[in-house]
Amino acid sequence: MNLIRCAVYTRKSSEEGLDLEFNSLDAQREACEAYIKSQKHEGWVLVEKQYNDGGFSGGTMDRPAFKDLLSDIKKNKIDIVVVYKVDRLTRSLMDFAKIIEIFDEHQASFVSITQQFNTTTSMGRLTLNMLLSFAQFEREITSERLRDKFEASRQKGLFIHGKAPIGYTKVGSTLVENPEKSGIVRLIFDKYLELGSIRILHDYLIEQGVKTESGKNFRKGHLNHILKNKVYIGKIMHKDKVYKGLHEGIIDEQIFDNVQKRLKENSVERKFENNNHSYALLGSKLFDDKGNYMSPSHSNNRYKKRYTYYISQAILQNRPQDVGSISKLPNGEIENVVRKIVIEFIKNKNEIQKYISKKTLEMQRKILKAVETLNFNDQIIRYVLKKVVVYQEKVEVVLNRNVLINVLEQLACNQDVIIDFEDTEFITLTKSTKLVAVPRRGNKLIIGDEVEYNLTLIQAITKGFFYHKLWSEGNLPKEQRSSYIYRLMNLRYLPPRLIEDVLNGKQAPGLTVKELYRIANESL
Repeated sequence: MNLIRCAVYTRKSSEEGLDLEFNSLDAQREACEAYIKSQKHEGWVLVEKQYNDGGFSGGTMDRPAFKDLLSDIKKNKIDIVVVYKVDRLTRSLMDFAKIIEIFDEHQASFVSITQQFNTTTSMGRLTLNMLLSFAQFEREITSERLRDKFEASRQKGLFIHGKAPIGYTKVGSTLVENPEKSGIVRLIFDKYLELGSIRILHDYLIEQGVKTESGKNFRKGHLNHILKNKVYIGKIMHKDKVYKGLHEGIIDEQIFDNVQKRLKENSVERKFENNNHSYALLGSKLFDDKGNYMSPSHSNNRYKKRYTYYISQAILQNRPQDVGSISKLPNGEIENVVRKIVIEFIKNKNEIQKYISKKTLEMQRKILKAVETLNFNDQIIRYVLKKVVVYQEKVEVVLNRNVLINVLEQLACNQDVIIDFEDTEFITLTKSTKLVAVPRRGNKLIIGDEVEYNLTLIQAITKGFFYHKLWSEGNLPKEQRSSYIYRLMNLRYLPPRLIEDVLNGKQAPGLTVKELYRIANESL
């Protein structure tokens, strides 16, 4: 008889009661182990390793024991996962679909001992989907009740939920000024009006040794939040609504209003244009595949037309042995590729939801709705971009994970984007690309199978070869012999690689017949 390796997974949403000698997780495990023993005649054996998640919601897959369980399934160490109820595994239909896909891929299944299901049949899957729909509905109803309760408490001016902001101490359902810390809040407001910049204020507080309650230096994002927090003038905020709080304010309302006015004046929504030559989207962020920084540069041709491009520092510093596989790229080409990669990723709701799953359901909805309509200009792209590495056959785009989440949340709430660039977690996006040589202008990057057939160019080249054939055979009528026809015939001197690119729709954007004439004449 083949042995069937069975793992028990248990979960409890809250930490309440976990310190008891026999808690909910123990009860789930005991029942599951008993069920496995009852199936001993089928070859079921218990895996000794335990997978217990105490204090983790079923609305996310970001649970340590659960991730460990999936890892062991992928390593083919488990055949069946046994749970007390299906909602112990997950309460999300989207996550359930992902879990079943992983199970199927590795020939694993699961059993709910209180709800008999077989995940290998279509009827079993249908029943499970129905059950999970109700589980998700129950979870959302509970969340709505909590939100209603939270809003009602705020309307009464109570401060029930959350940690007291710096300068206050939480007493019961309200806030009381903390004299030891309220002076720091007044200093922050007064100094901001004096200095006029969050960055300068940040540096000033570090120089003066002013710390947060946890003994750390203030971050610029934290200072921005303090300066905008209406709790300091005795108000309570809920979403976009303001209520009178039961606590006393620390800051005078006139000072608070002056700070808001200064913040608004200092918020810069700078929009860059592609033809602004003093600006490079990837300045300080673009590298070749040998780690060389590629700096923005430009040149003018004899027609005084300006070309902008990125060039490897290895070339500029005369280090030919260190040059990567790509040494030079047109400015517009690589920037457009990066824009496309970043914006496509941000607008992919399934991808973004993975990184905002710890936010409240309300905030998740706001962010996912916002990504549909938001215009992600170059400033936003630079905010979230860590670096870009260009290889011969791919482009690697690295994003600042926490900065991205912060930006999306602030944009979704119509707030000014204030970023603290310190980040240690990153998202790497990779796109396969093809390089197309562009005479005198470096290389063109093509994403995937992107093509752009230009019939005008194709017809000019084919006519040139056709007229030349007629001329060489003596069949070109004298009345057709003109400077126009001779210019077309000269197109046969174009570099073979360029002709191939035009015929395959891989030519550089903006390439014209006049440009073809010029390149052909230079090749004579």
